[in-house]
This record gives sequence, C-alpha cells and structure tokens, in this order.
Amino acid sequence: MLLRGLLFSLFFLVVWGASPVPYDCLNCICEVESNCAMPNPPCRMDVGSLSCGPFQIKQAYWTDAKRHGGYLMGSWSACTANWGCSRNAVQAYMTRYATVGRLGHTPRCEDFARIHNGGPNGFQKSGTVAYWNKVRACL
Repeated sequence: MLLRGLLFSLFFLVVWGASPVPYDCLNCICEVESNCAMPNPPCRMDVGSLSCGPFQIKQAYWTDAKRHGGYLMGSWSACTANWGCSRNAVQAYMTRYATVGRLGHTPRCEDFARIHNGGPNGFQKSGTVAYWNKVRACL
C-alpha cells in the first residue's frame, strides 16, 4: 500500500509537477488575455476562430497540449471553462514547445508569452513582441 502511494506521488510529480511556466508569468499571461477572469460567454471570436477561457485557448492549442498533458478534461470546451484545466493546458503546451532544444536556451517568460500568443514558433515572430511587452508590463 505504501509503495502504491509512493508510485502515485511520483507519477503525479512527473506528469503535473514539472510546470515550466512560473506562477508570475502564467498569471500575467492570464491578465493580458482576460484580466484573469473567466469570460462570459467563455469563448470569443479571435482571428477567425474561437478562443476560450481565461487564457483564451484555441482548439488547436488545446489539442497540442492534450498530446503532451493527457486527459485535460476530455474536451476543449470543458477544459477552457475550468481554471485548473486551463492552467494545465498552458503548462502542457509549454512543456511541449518551450524547450531548451527548440529555443537554444532555458525558457524565459518572454518565450512562454510569445509561444502562447504566436504558436510553437511564436518566440521567433516579430508579431508577438507587442504581446510580450504587455506581459512584461504586468510582471
């Protein structure tokens, strides 16, 4: 029984404990996206597709996050309407895309913000600099 508890704890730490985005950075991304409030309605049209929840997550972003982060409540609409799942989706997305191997350096808040805004290669796009400046102003 003790061994099972230890294994569960280790699994939890490996899957969910390795959160790459620090709290202050995650909070500022949330502030820029929605004033860190659950939108009502939860989704809005943004650049030709819906963005949902406090982090304004698009379905493709959630799908990518799910490939790395597992369950994420089973559906994009359910996940983005839930605070914890929304946070986990951002963390899973960053675990997938904000890596030393892809960036060439240890990920920083700027990288997380620009990837969140511009997709997997957002850290390289000049169009994400203004978004980063908003996040940086919050820090």
